[in-house]
Amino acid sequence: MDYGHPLHLGVTLAPTDATAAVGLARRAEELGLDLVTVPDHPDQPQLDAWTLLGWVAAATERIHLAPTALDVPARPAAVLGRAAASLDLLSGGRLDLGLGAGSPEARAATGTPELEPGESVDALREAIAVIRGMWAAGDPPLTLRGEHNRLTGAEPGPAPAHHIPVWVAGDAHRLLRLVGRTADGWLVPPGADAAQTLRRGNRVVDETAAAAGRDPREIRRLLTISGDPGGVLAEPARRWVEELVPLVLDDGAGTILLATDDPAAVERFAAEVAPALREAVAAGRAARGVRVGTVPSALVRARRRPGLDYDDLPEGLREVAVEPGDARYPNVRSGYMRAGAPGLVLQARTAAEVAAALAFARTQPVPLSVRSGGHGISGRSTNDGGIVIDLSRMHAIDVLDEDARLVRVESGARWGDVAAALRPHGWAISSGDYGGVGVGGLATAGGIGFLGREHGLTIDHVRAAEVVLADGSRVRASATERPDLFWAVRGAGFAVGVVTAVELQADEVGDVGFAQLVFDATDTAAFLQRWGAVVEAAPRDVTSFLIVGAPRGGRLLAQTMTVVDSDDPDTILARLQPFAALGPLVGQQVQVVPYAAVVSPPEALHAGQGEPVTRSGLLEHVTADFAADAARFLHSGETYFFQVRAMGGAIGDVDPDATAFAHRSANFSVVAFGVDRERLDTIWDGMQHHFSGIYVSFETDRRPERVLEAYPPRTLERLREIKRRYDPDNVFRDNIAIAAEAAAASVP
Repeated sequence: MDYGHPLHLGVTLAPTDATAAVGLARRAEELGLDLVTVPDHPDQPQLDAWTLLGWVAAATERIHLAPTALDVPARPAAVLGRAAASLDLLSGGRLDLGLGAGSPEARAATGTPELEPGESVDALREAIAVIRGMWAAGDPPLTLRGEHNRLTGAEPGPAPAHHIPVWVAGDAHRLLRLVGRTADGWLVPPGADAAQTLRRGNRVVDETAAAAGRDPREIRRLLTISGDPGGVLAEPARRWVEELVPLVLDDGAGTILLATDDPAAVERFAAEVAPALREAVAAGRAARGVRVGTVPSALVRARRRPGLDYDDLPEGLREVAVEPGDARYPNVRSGYMRAGAPGLVLQARTAAEVAAALAFARTQPVPLSVRSGGHGISGRSTNDGGIVIDLSRMHAIDVLDEDARLVRVESGARWGDVAAALRPHGWAISSGDYGGVGVGGLATAGGIGFLGREHGLTIDHVRAAEVVLADGSRVRASATERPDLFWAVRGAGFAVGVVTAVELQADEVGDVGFAQLVFDATDTAAFLQRWGAVVEAAPRDVTSFLIVGAPRGGRLLAQTMTVVDSDDPDTILARLQPFAALGPLVGQQVQVVPYAAVVSPPEALHAGQGEPVTRSGLLEHVTADFAADAARFLHSGETYFFQVRAMGGAIGDVDPDATAFAHRSANFSVVAFGVDRERLDTIWDGMQHHFSGIYVSFETDRRPERVLEAYPPRTLERLREIKRRYDPDNVFRDNIAIAAEAAAASVP
């Protein structure tokens, strides 16, 4: 039987010489092989398999790595699970895990207690449960009271970078039944009769899998063949192929490993045999109508969400698909601030994969979200039960023109990484206040950043955008190419397509002054008004953000974060003096640092919890009336995070009609976070008369009137006309309702 697994070819390294093993692994990768494995023989005086795998991982980039097979009784399962996840993360998702029940010789050599054959299988079964449990980051602490493995409250994690397949080695009847019940693959013991062992064992594995409710196609079959001189390698490549094709098409081998330490054998296997074998297998499968692909495990299928046709996912997207049952899911389900439970996350690596993901999503009756970095204050970068197209693996940053300071940045890059990449050139691009934010969302909505008053919004630096349209077309938008789309992308990119990369013109920016001042702002209204006046009076090279938290004992503290676009200490101190006089100082820190240090990206993964509520507003001036209303709001305790960002300056120099972001007269952006939506809305609605508009990236309110505040009438009319042209079916509707029919439909 042919199980339809994509054919993988690899080599088994001899764990006796690290230099030779690494050299063979590198050559196997260069020659296009898929896998290198290392056998584990703890009873023999040779290199430890796990340590050698780490050495090989550091020396390679693409090829997968696996032990064949680790002696589980000699390695604590919880420790092995964490180590496997760590190596998978460090290698970029390239680890596969072969496990074995161990031999009497190995147990004697390692001092492991002797077990009966049945006990060895039971111990291996428990170990697999522990290992997989340790990969379930975010789950409750792991407790197991087995006969051979006991855990009490072990904290799972880290989650591996990909679903690590667990392969089991051996041909004993109980081991074969274990494979059928729980393993992702069967490692056929090597030897002269390996092919016969494969044929005999398949029946047991398949019958056991079916009885357990599994599809036998879930289980990959891995066969090791010898490369000794005088063996089949001495035959012509044609004979080699003739020997191996039936093992794939008739006996179900999905992976074939060549066991050799001979570089010449590896060269011949990869250069002569592998291409001919792949071609012959493909032809045979085409003639028989075999569907090639990987069937997810029953554990994964059991956690699938209703409404999604997972089996219809194109083969080209399966490698980048993450389902709720996948080990990677805890790291991709949520945004930075908001919990999510999507039914499928597609981590596209290219614009072509974005187009394919979008085409599939259009056939599914579930919500669609697009995510660049996942900061997602507005909550649109994840969903419940739908599809997320995740661009985080598209993160290239390239200088296109040194003289023009033109750079191309893919949407999944983070702004902290962009700042670090531009620093050696003496450049920077104003980009919000947090280095973990993704490029795509911010560079298409606005970008109110620490250099804004001096250098404008982030969108003001965009010179071109690469966009995947609703129909899957991949187009470029600029001032001369689809200028209407280019206009819409800068302020409403979320509504007209998936922006996969932008070209931006950087500014010359050296070190900057960065001041963090903390004030007693209990006299809140007066403090807010003074801060607003100081900001508007400041030179353009000063941009200040103000944060106020919840009151404590009736006292309010306010923190200002102020950037001075200068590396001259005297200039910096002169610019900061009016801020220092705003009120009683309770903390201060002033530094001269690179801009990249101000927006350095965090290491933490996005793992938001709950669903925070936010409201936003764009403000012309911090008037006495606004300050009084804001003070009452802050002292009420209904907001735990209240931020005012300085705008004005260069932001206001741009014609309001030049981009879809039209609120160029605003001097401030205000955002408030709350817990209770109804109470926050009631208070904010009472303050609405102070604002000239809203900033869509900071707004969770989906009531239809919000679109009229986000875009003035003339801008909205133009934007809707462009949306009708590029997205007539309103595919991109998860954000604020741009389409006129969508807005009308949502009115109660």
